[in-house]
Amino acid sequence: MTRARTRARTRARTPALLAATAVALATLTACGSGGGAAELPPDPKVGSTASPAPTGDPAPVLPRSKPTGMKIDAAGVDAKKMVDLKVDPATGELGVPNADTDADNPGWWAEGVTPGEKGVSVLVAHFDTKYGPAVMKNVKNIKLGDLIEVPREDGKTARFKIREIEDVNKEDFPTHKVYGETNRPELRLLTCGGGLEQGHRTNNVILYADLVA
Repeated sequence: MTRARTRARTRARTPALLAATAVALATLTACGSGGGAAELPPDPKVGSTASPAPTGDPAPVLPRSKPTGMKIDAAGVDAKKMVDLKVDPATGELGVPNADTDADNPGWWAEGVTPGEKGVSVLVAHFDTKYGPAVMKNVKNIKLGDLIEVPREDGKTARFKIREIEDVNKEDFPTHKVYGETNRPELRLLTCGGGLEQGHRTNNVILYADLVA
């Protein structure tokens, strides 16, 4: 498998798989032109920033219920669909939304907790694809304190406040930080960042958020 081919997928080791390997790689990589002719958005030079971790009692934990969409007012995101994503047990790679059909829809790690349950819920969304800008094309507009809202099948909406934004090279993806256990309901939203290299983005942008309602 070539380096460019490797960068065409999400390689995300889940906690169970992390226990079985000493070296874990985890990157969201399916962004960029891939040799396509579409006009892509400007490089998402986001940078990293963080606020203190929350203290005190967390928001009430929600029961398990599948997510059905995602809204981020700060980035103009109002997706009405959420794609189920699974990990390939042979490779430990987490899939991404299909670029042909779901470039404008986020996906979620369906084998993990649902948004609002205790623990870490992981969402994945494209910044761009070979067809052009995708659902997270305005990620650079997102700031600390902005909300990620996730409607659910039970009619409730899990609302998460962003407390950290991390812009990191894919080679340095913080696997344990993203997938590590927590006793609070938390959310991680992964997309691509950085410039283009061999048709694919060099970085991951990771939004860390805590349930507030």
